[in-house]
Amino acid sequence: MSLLDPPNAATLSPPAEPRLRRGGDERLAPIVAKVAEGRRLDREDGRLLWETPDLHTVCGLADLVRRRLHGDVAYYNVNRHINYSNVCALRCTFCAFRRRRDEDGAYEMDVERVASEAAAAEAAGATELHIVGGLHPHLPFAYYTDMLRAIRASAPKVHLKAFTAVEIVHLQRISKRGRDGLAGLRGVLEDLRDAGLGSLPGGGAEVFDDRVHDEAFKGKIRAHQWLDVHRVAHEIGLNSNATMLYGHVETREDRLTHLELLRQEQDRTLRPWAETQGIDLDGEAVVLTGPDERYPRARQPMPGADGLDGGYFQTIIPLPFFPDASELERLPGPSGLENLRTLAICRLMLDNVPHAKAFWIMQTLPMAQFMLQNGADDIDGTVVWYDITHVGGAGTHQEVGVTELLKAIREAGCRPVERDTLYRPVERFGPHGIDWRLAERES
Repeated sequence: MSLLDPPNAATLSPPAEPRLRRGGDERLAPIVAKVAEGRRLDREDGRLLWETPDLHTVCGLADLVRRRLHGDVAYYNVNRHINYSNVCALRCTFCAFRRRRDEDGAYEMDVERVASEAAAAEAAGATELHIVGGLHPHLPFAYYTDMLRAIRASAPKVHLKAFTAVEIVHLQRISKRGRDGLAGLRGVLEDLRDAGLGSLPGGGAEVFDDRVHDEAFKGKIRAHQWLDVHRVAHEIGLNSNATMLYGHVETREDRLTHLELLRQEQDRTLRPWAETQGIDLDGEAVVLTGPDERYPRARQPMPGADGLDGGYFQTIIPLPFFPDASELERLPGPSGLENLRTLAICRLMLDNVPHAKAFWIMQTLPMAQFMLQNGADDIDGTVVWYDITHVGGAGTHQEVGVTELLKAIREAGCRPVERDTLYRPVERFGPHGIDWRLAERES
């Protein structure tokens, strides 16, 4: 149950006025007041949220925000991950996925195989393909556009969420547009979009700090490059997610910087839409997590909404670091309580990002279920195959069925809603529920 005023009913209770529990940390009272009024939390607030021993109040505030945004709804999707190659020119110390081309375990899929797997996923009812891989030093740019076109031909209904910002910068380089700056980046993204790309995943962000990057991700793109990729993607109409990989060599201050940079970029993106919707701005801030009366029209952006000319960050996905067999295997990784606190703080600090995901592959399904009561509104999907990291020695074939997802969501006191990649509700029909269409949104 929620750690603040847990509901007695089988479903999440309506949002109530936030308050400190008896015996709670009195230093949190100003933060409680800000959340109640829908005002933005600042960096000092963020520090206190990480330092306070009163995790009950922190998680309870995140649960309140989650219920303001989504009521008792928890989202899931039917998806399939395709990692087209683990061959990578980088050597990130946290990564156990990467291989050299001549190394045991290295693989690269040809376009035909990727298209075949996409067709199989669509035939099984998937609405989304999540496609990422290493920075292959030899595959040409045409491989990636050909891949997208082949998938579009073999699985025309499935949404293609593909290529992290790190991959996009690599594609700009191999397409010989690396010196063209943002214009070259735009050209690459437009080529990919025209070939079938529907949105960007949030991977590759790690933690926005140069020291951390030099120690753990040397050679990977810097914060400004990651943000540039997503800004340009949004400008040409592509939505994206945002991630934060934590629990390795970064500090909590680094995490706060990361969240502030994401929040600033989302403010810039959503400000024209918020003005169109009559939302009172908190200075320059676009806050979506306040009480209902602050939102005379829409509280959350949706693709194509009035005043929204492009895409935006739709989801924050905090990702705990797992040492696996990486060069950082000496590190313990974050604890379960740290994972819970981080998810809750992401929900509270990123007040302009509509969704917070507890990615069950990296959080485990029981923890993701608990996170639905403490700030998360999404646990991702069926996945099937995930070769990037393995929790507790899990293999690459990591799958849960829809029945298991529904059970986990209902046991958490939430109402499951299947979504597509853009958070539009999906309804199933046909003899086995394989066929699907977009459902009418509830008023």
